[in-house]
Amino acid sequence: MVVSVKVFKKATPNGKVTFYLGRRDFIDHLDYCDPVDGVIVVEPEYLKNRKVFGQLATTYRYGREEDEVMGVKFSKELILSREQIVPMTNPNMEMTPMQEKLVRKLGSNAHPFTFHFPPNSPSSVTLQQEGDDNGKPLGVEYTIRAFVGDSEDDRQHKRSMVSLVIKKLQYAPLNRGQRLPSSLVSKGFTFSNGKISLEVTLDREIYYHGEKTAATVQVSNNSKKSVKSIKCFIVQHTEITMVNAQFSKHVAQLETKEGCPITPGANLTKTFYLIPLAANNKDRHGIALDGHLKDEDVNLASSTMVQDGKNTGDACGIVISYSVRIKLNCGTLGGEMQTDVPFKLLQPAPGKTLLRLEEEYPPH
Repeated sequence: MVVSVKVFKKATPNGKVTFYLGRRDFIDHLDYCDPVDGVIVVEPEYLKNRKVFGQLATTYRYGREEDEVMGVKFSKELILSREQIVPMTNPNMEMTPMQEKLVRKLGSNAHPFTFHFPPNSPSSVTLQQEGDDNGKPLGVEYTIRAFVGDSEDDRQHKRSMVSLVIKKLQYAPLNRGQRLPSSLVSKGFTFSNGKISLEVTLDREIYYHGEKTAATVQVSNNSKKSVKSIKCFIVQHTEITMVNAQFSKHVAQLETKEGCPITPGANLTKTFYLIPLAANNKDRHGIALDGHLKDEDVNLASSTMVQDGKNTGDACGIVISYSVRIKLNCGTLGGEMQTDVPFKLLQPAPGKTLLRLEEEYPPH
């Protein structure tokens, strides 16, 4: 039986140096991160006693390219890892199974390399641009590159340099836990007695991309006001740590008057279902996505996960979180009341079964 393996390939403009990668998504497991393992093929007659150097770099763009004037830059590039690939500085390097297969297949001109992400390096995130914006998108992007030179400080010529965009992602833990997130709020009114109580409970704490979120809403009206309608939202919260900026976007929503008005003394219990999908938020400026690779459908950005004992305030890059927001319309004089219930939206770990619902709930 022949088992086919998908391999990503990228060559320099002159075709003399070629990257081979078995994957472009690398997973942060919180306690460790997958290494970037690949193979580079170089034509020996092209080297002429020169060397091949490799780098793992990240670009953190936190402002628009068109606003960069007077030498002011709104992006930072950091070299996270670097090594001399050819000739190898560590001949005893332990190769991964993928590297062993590629080296056997590609022959003696194939050289393995491995880069490691530093601890606490941020996940890949791209902030979606408006349709007519052709500048570089805001976000965190990772690139591996290789070039030919006499030393690592040599000027890098485009014709002999190859680069490939990769993604650093996080997966959901294998155990989603038993906790049911909930929130309870109440609102009183200045010129009338009594309160309206609103309780919202989710059916789980961690959702996979494409899954329904189920929010059970309980309203107890012990006031003299009436609830006219109910609005439900899934809110994506984004924090750009470099400039300490925060903003929120609705990525799914509905409004209903079913069961309304909720008159004085009445109660209502109802479950609302929403699915946050990137497909329903195309071309919406500022929506955060799980990185961005051309010609590939991407998910909404996953919730930022941190190790036990730490909080998301310790995270860097672009920090993402989600909440279900329920808003009650209590009439012209009563105003509105709302509550948020946080949850996590993540990729399922490999091997987990996930029912996709895009066909049942198509983009609109």
